[in-house]
Amino acid sequence: MFVVEEDYKVVIGDTALKVLSQTDEINRERAEKQAVEEISGYLRPVYDVSEIFAKTGEERNSLVVMFTCDIALYHMAASAPGRMGAEVRKERYDRAISWLKDVQSGKVVPDLPMTTSPTGESGSPLRYGGEKPKNNVW
Repeated sequence: MFVVEEDYKVVIGDTALKVLSQTDEINRERAEKQAVEEISGYLRPVYDVSEIFAKTGEERNSLVVMFTCDIALYHMAASAPGRMGAEVRKERYDRAISWLKDVQSGKVVPDLPMTTSPTGESGSPLRYGGEKPKNNVW
């Protein structure tokens, strides 16, 4: 997995994590997979998400790790009894999504591996522009 239990200590305490995950390892793993896919949807057009989420330990981008934890915790909080800590989780989730939208729009450029096309070009596969104007005056 991209995220390990130790990574959560930056954003939540051990006891609160156990309550949110309902002490169910499968529940936490499911929320982490959902978080990875949600983040991938924002990064996939430009960044190599397979490479990003295949990294382990210190090789991982620390912001992506933190936001993966925040989004996973947000999804776990949705099923928690009494919506425990929902306000904090919602704030941190919104912050993560805002950052992802800024990355997607090009306002923020994280240190992440770019996608490459079969021709070796990196970045988005979308190209824009047009033909040179034609002079049709006879």
